[in-house]
Amino acid sequence: MKRFLLPLLLLCGLACQAQTGRITITGDVTATQMVERHIELNNKVKTIPGYRVQIASFSGANSKTNAFNLRDRFMLDYPGVQAYIVFDEPNFKVKVGDFRSRLEAYAFLQQIKEVYKGYLVKDNINPEPPTVEEYAPDDLESSEE
Repeated sequence: MKRFLLPLLLLCGLACQAQTGRITITGDVTATQMVERHIELNNKVKTIPGYRVQIASFSGANSKTNAFNLRDRFMLDYPGVQAYIVFDEPNFKVKVGDFRSRLEAYAFLQQIKEVYKGYLVKDNINPEPPTVEEYAPDDLESSEE
């Protein structure tokens, strides 16, 4: 019995060896093109869901001029905050800020509410790229000293 055990184990070992080779997966060309197009569009869109403060909505005569004048005045008052004009027929809306959270947008609204009446709106925002400090461990600064 023992003399059959060794050849049996060798035979099992050979049968269990991994096969080497190349695997090719073929699929529908249209599906591949759709995935590539989706990736291309995602790379072009650089916005994320967030909040802005809408400070005005103009319609009627001179609405476009009024919207651009208000945007320019706002940008002089708050140079670090981006302002946008959105044409939502028949209105020209002036929206300000790129806030990731409702709380950030609300805090800014409280700062400007004496001069600019406004309210929060959900919008696609243009976030600032993350800084190294946001992702660095807290003890990084202490180890550099």
